[in-house]
Amino acid sequence: MSTSAAANSCLGVSFHDGVGTIRVYSGSATDIWLVIFDSEDPSKILNEIPLHPGDYDIWSLTSPEITQGMTYGIRADGPVGPRHGFNKDLVLIDPYARGVKRINARDYQSVATSDEFDWQGVTKPATPMDQTIIYEAHARGLTRNNPDLPDDLRGTYAGLAHPSTIAHLQKIGVTSVELLPIHQLISEPHLIKMGLYNYWGYNTINYFAPHHRYATIAAQNAGPQAMIDELKTAIRELHRAGIEVILDVVYNHTAEGGSRGLTYSYRGLDASNYYRQDDAGNYHDTTGCGNSLNFGNSHVVDLVIDSLRYWTNEMQIDGFRFDLATTLARDESNTFDPHHPLLRRIVEDESLSSAKMIVEPWDVGLGGWQTGRFPDRFSEWNDRFRDTVRRFWLTDIANARNSGQHWNGVGELATRLSGSRDIFDGPSGPMGTVNFITAHDGFTLHDVVSYNVKHNQANGEGNRDGTTNNYSFNHGFEGENADAEIMAQRRKSARNLMATLLLSAGVPMITAGDERLKTQLGNNNAYCQDTVMSWVNWDLTAHQQDFENSIASLIHLRRSNPALRPSGFSNFDEATVDSELARWYNSAGEIMTEDDWNNPETRVLVKYGKTLSQDGQVNEVLIVFNGAEEEFVVALPLEHQGRAFSLVWDSALERPLEQPANVTGSTKLDGPSIQLFTLA
Repeated sequence: MSTSAAANSCLGVSFHDGVGTIRVYSGSATDIWLVIFDSEDPSKILNEIPLHPGDYDIWSLTSPEITQGMTYGIRADGPVGPRHGFNKDLVLIDPYARGVKRINARDYQSVATSDEFDWQGVTKPATPMDQTIIYEAHARGLTRNNPDLPDDLRGTYAGLAHPSTIAHLQKIGVTSVELLPIHQLISEPHLIKMGLYNYWGYNTINYFAPHHRYATIAAQNAGPQAMIDELKTAIRELHRAGIEVILDVVYNHTAEGGSRGLTYSYRGLDASNYYRQDDAGNYHDTTGCGNSLNFGNSHVVDLVIDSLRYWTNEMQIDGFRFDLATTLARDESNTFDPHHPLLRRIVEDESLSSAKMIVEPWDVGLGGWQTGRFPDRFSEWNDRFRDTVRRFWLTDIANARNSGQHWNGVGELATRLSGSRDIFDGPSGPMGTVNFITAHDGFTLHDVVSYNVKHNQANGEGNRDGTTNNYSFNHGFEGENADAEIMAQRRKSARNLMATLLLSAGVPMITAGDERLKTQLGNNNAYCQDTVMSWVNWDLTAHQQDFENSIASLIHLRRSNPALRPSGFSNFDEATVDSELARWYNSAGEIMTEDDWNNPETRVLVKYGKTLSQDGQVNEVLIVFNGAEEEFVVALPLEHQGRAFSLVWDSALERPLEQPANVTGSTKLDGPSIQLFTLA
C-alpha cells in the first residue's frame, strides 16, 4: 500500500470507540472547515470547526460533535489563480460521504451513515465468467412501467428486488444485472433548461453515496441511511435469487464540468490536483464532458480504490464496468499506460480479487481506442464484435439488395464467434471479450433492424447528437408501421443478431428491453429521455412475447452446452480441458478452404464445436449460418455423417422448437438464418 493510500484509508467520517473523526484530502487549501447542520432544518448551521493539516495533504478533525447521522458539509479556502476554484462561501460535499442529501437543485449536504445491515446469511452468487450473461439495465427504467409493481415501487431500488422483476430475469436466464450509474449524480443545467434530465446518469458528484432519485419516496423522506438500506435489500434479494449486481461506474470525470462549471465538491477542495489542467487552467478533457480526473495524482487513484472497496465489501456489489476507462489509465503526460498504478492496484488488491472488472476500453482523447491493451484481469467491451455482426446480418444484406454484392464474407465473423483472439490473446482467453450487439448508447435491437438513420429530435439538439455510423438496416421501410412481411424480416434479423451473440465465445451482454424488442422510435442517444421511450416495456404483443421466449430458449441452450461458451481459445485437433475443438465447414460439408475464407460472397458458414470437462464429459454442437437472403441446402460435415444431429433452435421460426428435430445428411436454411444442432 502506498503512503497516500494508507493515509486515505480512513478519509471521510469514521468512528473509533464512539469518537468521530473526519479526514479530507487537499494539497492546495489553506483552510478547511467542517460545517455541521441541524438534521431537521438544513438551513441552520450548528457549528463550524476548522480541520488541521497533516501528512500527505490530509486535513483532519476529531471531535465529540462528529456523530452517527450527522448532517454536514465542508468549506475550503485557498490560493486564487487559473488552476484553482476555492470559494469559502460554498458548502461542499465530502468526496468520501456515504450519504448525500439533496436540499434543492443547487445544494447538497453530506450525511454520516452506518454500515450495519442484516444480510441474512445471503452471499454473492460468484458466477464463473464463462457462465456469465450480463443484462445491462437502468435502475429506474427496468421497472418504471411494470404493472405488477405497486406504484410506489416502480422505478426504484426496491423495484429491482420485487418478485416480478426477479421472475423475469430468471425466466430469460441472465446471471448478472449491470446497472447504469447509481452513484449520486446531477443533471446538466442545459438539460434542465429544456425540461429534460440526464437519464443515463453519467454525471457523478459522489462515488460512495447511492443516487437519491432511485429510492422510494418513503426512503428519500427518511434520509440517506434508509436509501442505502433499501439498495442493500435489493442487492441481497437479487443475490438470494442467484443474480449478480454489477455497477457501471464513472470515475473518468465528474459533474462539475469544465473551468466554468458549477462547484459541488472536488473543484472547491483542490481543482489543481483533482483535475487535469494546463498552467493556464484549461482543462484536458478526454471524456467529452468538460473535465477529466487526474490519475497522475496518487490521491485520485486512492479515491477510486476506496470507492471500489466500499461497494465491493460494504454494499456487496459483484463487479464494475468502467466508463471511458482509457482516461483512468492516462499517466502524468496524459498518455495511456497499460501498467498504470490504478490498474495495478485493482489487479493486486485482495479485497477486489473476486469482483468482475469490465472496461469500456476507449475515451475521446488522443490515442483513446485501447481495446485489447488492458491487463488480463479486465474483460473489455468489444466494439469490433458489435460492428462485425451488424455488418454481416444487416448492411451486407442491404448492400446485396442494392448492388448484388455483400462486400463481406465469413472470415471476420468466424473470428468474432471464436472470442476475437486477434484482439484479446491473453490468459483469460475468450473471457477477455464482452460481446454485445447493442448497449444503452445507440439503437435498440428493434431499432437497428427498423431504422437506417437516427431520429433524435426529442433531445433538443437538432438531431446533431448521436452517432451516424450505426450499421443498421430498415429492411425497406423507415420506422414503425411497416407491412407484415417487412416486420417478419426484421424479427428474423433480430433473432439472427441475438443468436450470434449468444452462440459466440466470450461474455455476452444484452441490453434490457431487447429481449422484448423495445423501441426508442429511432433515437440512438436517449440519454436525456426519462420517459416511456427509454423504459423497458412490460405490456407485450404476441410477437414480443414470442421473441422473449425465443431469447430465453437460446440462453437456456447456451447455459446447457459448454461448447457454446468455451473458457479457452479453440484448436483444430482435439478438445482438451483447456481448449475447445473448433472446425469450420462450407456448404458442401467440407473443411473451409482459403478461397472460402477470402471470398466476400461466401455467406454460409458451419461451425463444429466440442468441449471436454474436468470430469470427462463431452459436449458437441453444430451451428449453421446462412447470411444470404436465398435458401441454402447445407450438407452436414462429411466427417460426422451418420451421427445423430438434433436441431434445437432455428432463427427462421418465430417460436422456439417444442421438441428437437432429428436431421441427417443435410439441412435447409431459410435466408438469412441460423440453426443450432446438438450431437449425441
